[in-house]
Amino acid sequence: MAPKVWTRRRQAGAALEKVQTAIQSPQAPEPIPKPHSDLAALKADGDSFTFSSFTSDDAFELGTLLYARLLPYAQNGQSTLISIALANSSQVVYQTVTGPGITPDNECWVRRKRNTVLRFGCSSWFMRNKFGGDETAFAAKYAIGDAQKSDYAIHGGAIPIRVHGVDGLVAVVVVSGLQQHEDHGVIVDVIKSNWE
Repeated sequence: MAPKVWTRRRQAGAALEKVQTAIQSPQAPEPIPKPHSDLAALKADGDSFTFSSFTSDDAFELGTLLYARLLPYAQNGQSTLISIALANSSQVVYQTVTGPGITPDNECWVRRKRNTVLRFGCSSWFMRNKFGGDETAFAAKYAIGDAQKSDYAIHGGAIPIRVHGVDGLVAVVVVSGLQQHEDHGVIVDVIKSNWE
């Protein structure tokens, strides 16, 4: 079965309006839907997304929509790092933090989650559920030696982006700072709410 192809619902700039609203009219954080943990259900709904196109404008819109969605969490002391990178070069095309408290450790988590997606072609949340969070079993299965263990993380929060008609991954979207199911869930929620 062919994957659903997602198309952005709104014109460029709609995300900035949402940020302006979030700043001018602060609200309590909206709960983030919990993602599937069953592998088949996750693969069918929320492991990766295939877009009709994905340009730097799309990366900006997606990143800014994530920022608007996560800003209320930062206003309540839960800041996040949002990062979107191209898959072929790992060039970061969008990155920001939602508030104070983000540390270099969050950068390490972003890198490790992104590497997991790039190597295995699925979300880091999928890999977490595949191995029940067992990093030792994960490393043993894929012959990841001690020197490389710090290159990968099977913690939710990184999702691959594909483009219809293009082989392989095009980009990786990563959120770091909340609980891992929320890091994953917010990406899924924002895409489903703003693409159709």
